[in-house]
Amino acid sequence: MQHMTKEAYGRYVQRLEPPSPLGRNLLCAFLIGGAICTVAQLVSNGWKAAGLDEDTAGAMTSVTMIFLGALLTGLSVFDDIAKVAGAGTLVPITGFANAVVAPAMEFRAEGLVLGMSGKLFTIAGPVLVFGISASVVLGVILWLLSVLT
Repeated sequence: MQHMTKEAYGRYVQRLEPPSPLGRNLLCAFLIGGAICTVAQLVSNGWKAAGLDEDTAGAMTSVTMIFLGALLTGLSVFDDIAKVAGAGTLVPITGFANAVVAPAMEFRAEGLVLGMSGKLFTIAGPVLVFGISASVVLGVILWLLSVLT
């Protein structure tokens, strides 16, 4: 067997792999990501029409979109959308819901505690821990500055 350098192997792999349909991928991500955001805007408008103020409608829109993302993940629809949309499903809040629910769905056969509950925050857990920790630290700093001034 012949030994290849990393550069030679890289050229070999590049020659064999099919070209990426970059334009189509960008268009699908843009259109489907935009469609998700349009749905979120419609949900927000619906909450405002129901009499909620701007802040409450925004919070309820987030909750609704997280619920829809989790529901579509549980029904195995979100993965089908993500296959076409690619990164278009990652940015909206529905992508976060999918990141939380998908590992739980994958390991549900292992039981409620060790499977679903144990894997629920596999991907999103570090993000939540960092986000909550950073907000606590910044909150304490802000409080200290307000007390000291």
